[in-house]
Amino acid sequence: MEHKTYINRAIELACNSAVSGGGPFGCVIVKDNKVIGEASNSVTKDNDPTAHAEVNAIRQACKALNTFDLSGSTLYTSCEPCPMCLAACYWAHISEIYYAGDQHDAALANFDDNYIYEEFKKPMEERDIKVVRIEPQNGKLPFLAWRDNDNKLPY
Repeated sequence: MEHKTYINRAIELACNSAVSGGGPFGCVIVKDNKVIGEASNSVTKDNDPTAHAEVNAIRQACKALNTFDLSGSTLYTSCEPCPMCLAACYWAHISEIYYAGDQHDAALANFDDNYIYEEFKKPMEERDIKVVRIEPQNGKLPFLAWRDNDNKLPY
């Protein structure tokens, strides 16, 4: 299938979700010309602020392939990924992203990520959410335990 087919499916999922109150976002993930995950936004339905279409589809795709590494996959989304979803794409090693609407289109419907983009530009001590590092002696233990048990990531 071609890009148009998958982006249209993402838009269809978004429209269905918008009508049902789940949020106007949809996403399809494809690998080797096969859909491995598709989802819409379910933030309000699930009372989960992380349940964006892209995150939901990434969770589905990872479960379908039994891996957290989606290298070689393509994500099609009805809207430019927000900062959280874009970060999730990087963590999942998504290879390509195609989107329809952009952040300005989303803002027209009161889904405005500009506040987050502006917060990320500020030094940590000037952000609205207080973030403070506490450095206990044992703070590095989980990472040392991971390393010392020869756990390795597949990339």
